[in-house]
Amino acid sequence: MTSPRTGESIDTIYWIEGDYIRDAVREISLFMRDWRTNDVHNIDLRTIDIMAAAHNLMDVNEPYMLLSGYRSPKTNAMLRSRSSGVARNSLHLQGEAADLRLNSRSVGQMFRAASACRGGGVGKYSGSNFVHMDCGPVRTWGG
Repeated sequence: MTSPRTGESIDTIYWIEGDYIRDAVREISLFMRDWRTNDVHNIDLRTIDIMAAAHNLMDVNEPYMLLSGYRSPKTNAMLRSRSSGVARNSLHLQGEAADLRLNSRSVGQMFRAASACRGGGVGKYSGSNFVHMDCGPVRTWGG
């Protein structure tokens, strides 16, 4: 993954033969922190799994561009004041969601891959060129 906000990137193996690698998961959570406040929250392993599974289905080498991972309450409130599309109780607040982009795949392709995983919620934001993936109830939205 890369972050357009911080310029950071991460390429890590977080799971081997049925076991999560604790240090790698910690590194992913640090990477997916709220870049506005620098607050770190554990990212739900199910969200990481959905992201990885969708990425594998698309058969790409390009890393995701992470637009938003964990969001602090302060950041979520600020975003809600600017957009009606930000949920009051967003799963980003619990480290259970990510907003992602790939230059080599369309929003529709990413949406279909993530939806095929049937692991949580998938939102298509074509106008903003990103896909939301979360480990909440299985559902889809967007146009």
